[in-house]
Amino acid sequence: MFDKIRYDLNSIKSKDPAARNKLEIFLLYSGFHAVFWYRISHWFYRHKRFFIARLISQTARFFTGIEIHPGATIGKGLMIDHGSGVVIGETTIIGDDCTLYQGVTLGGTGKDTGKRHPTLGNNVMVGSGAKVLGPFVVGDNSKIASNAVVLSEIPPNSTAVGVPARIVRRDGQKVPPCDSMDQVHIPDPISQEFCKLLMKIERLEQEVQELKEKKEQ
Repeated sequence: MFDKIRYDLNSIKSKDPAARNKLEIFLLYSGFHAVFWYRISHWFYRHKRFFIARLISQTARFFTGIEIHPGATIGKGLMIDHGSGVVIGETTIIGDDCTLYQGVTLGGTGKDTGKRHPTLGNNVMVGSGAKVLGPFVVGDNSKIASNAVVLSEIPPNSTAVGVPARIVRRDGQKVPPCDSMDQVHIPDPISQEFCKLLMKIERLEQEVQELKEKKEQ
């Protein structure tokens, strides 16, 4: 456990350019505190001391704003950056060297039993506000964009964006039909449908006008 905590410190120091030294991380970083207390609560959970495990995890949630169920399985080197609002469910599995940003949910859909939460491979990045829901795998080295909602498996070395999430890049190549990673200027499907309706109305009005002219003649 303590080897993992030491690795967690080194991982945050290497990933976060704002981190000046390990002492600052140990004393001031809420994401590190949440993982630190998770590792202690997980030890109690594995030894079937469920009440103590939950007591520790809920106390850590109160002070950090990050909720990690003690039953989750988390590898070494997890960095939770900023961290507010992060939720990690009981049957979640997270590999090594992963990064989660604020507002991330690794949860379930309410339809599954047993394994209900996602499995993240190694070196996975989940952007702020993203929701990964269900008992599927997000492959190694994959990235989930901010505010994406992931409901199905993501292959390794992929980038997923949108609601529901779709893969736009895999193994360094763009995936058709998406030809851009621009998340700001995405076409609005509602406005597109309105445009189609307006075009139909204009065409019908033109046909009605032609019929009126023929009738008058």
